Amino acid sequence: MNALIPLYVIGGLFALIVFIALLRSIRIVTTQSALIVERLGKYSKTLEAGFHLLVPFIDKVRYKHNLKEQAVDVPAQDCFTQDNVKVRVDGVLYLQVVDPKRASYGIKDYKYATIQLAQTTMRSVIGKLELDRTFEERQNINAEVVKSVDDASDPWGVNVSRYEIQNISVPDTILQAMEVQMKAEREKRAAISRSIGTMESRINYSQATMEEAINKSEGEKEKRINEAEGRAAEILAVAKATAAGISKVAEAINEAGGEDAVAMRIAEGYIDELKKLAREDTKLVLPIDMSSIESVMETVRGMLKA
Repeated sequence: MNALIPLYVIGGLFALIVFIALLRSIRIVTTQSALIVERLGKYSKTLEAGFHLLVPFIDKVRYKHNLKEQAVDVPAQDCFTQDNVKVRVDGVLYLQVVDPKRASYGIKDYKYATIQLAQTTMRSVIGKLELDRTFEERQNINAEVVKSVDDASDPWGVNVSRYEIQNISVPDTILQAMEVQMKAEREKRAAISRSIGTMESRINYSQATMEEAINKSEGEKEKRINEAEGRAAEILAVAKATAAGISKVAEAINEAGGEDAVAMRIAEGYIDELKKLAREDTKLVLPIDMSSIESVMETVRGMLKA
């Protein structure tokens, strides 16, 4: 009876071991998770989300992977820019396991490897840029790091979606020099803006003065043209009137008694002019006899005939 007790104990232990093995062979995989199963030390299959049953004592879950996108902190590191300024850069790397098998057997630790690769790539990219451009080229730096790390991590079954720089720290002495430089740049831009404003003001004033002078000269020109045209029209009108008067006089002379009328008219005008010259203290020497109008008329007729 005492000999049977160990058999019961051994049987109970064996049954317990089998029960535990059966329980461990049941695997329920959650969504966005994957299990790598090895059979006798060799890769067998990948268990995705759902209920799975393994072969006890033969199948073993070797690796478990999270298929969600993960944010991995990239520690801060010192980098030297192209102009030999030391800056401290840290960032965040976003990656996702897309092939659990390659992530298990392609590399020992894909997270550590991607972090190291991101750091080395960051040092290389920063070394190609000057300090001022490192703040301006953040997007380009992020894109270049993502491209390099994603290409290198493809054999590991890992997809790197993006990289974001968190901080770029520079020494205090460099910050002070940058502040002085930025102040000088602002003052320079302000001086340039003031000079451009003064120049534009002077240009506008000179253009206005020029246009005013042109308008005045055009007005003066038009005025003189109008005055000249008016005088020309006046002279032409007087000439036409004089010509018409002379023509009428000529026609009147050719008529009967015309010569006598002309002689009379000239004699009257002659006498009127002599009246203007006659004064009490003035002596006149006349070329003709003024004793009678008849003698004057005869003299005028002779002049007309001549």
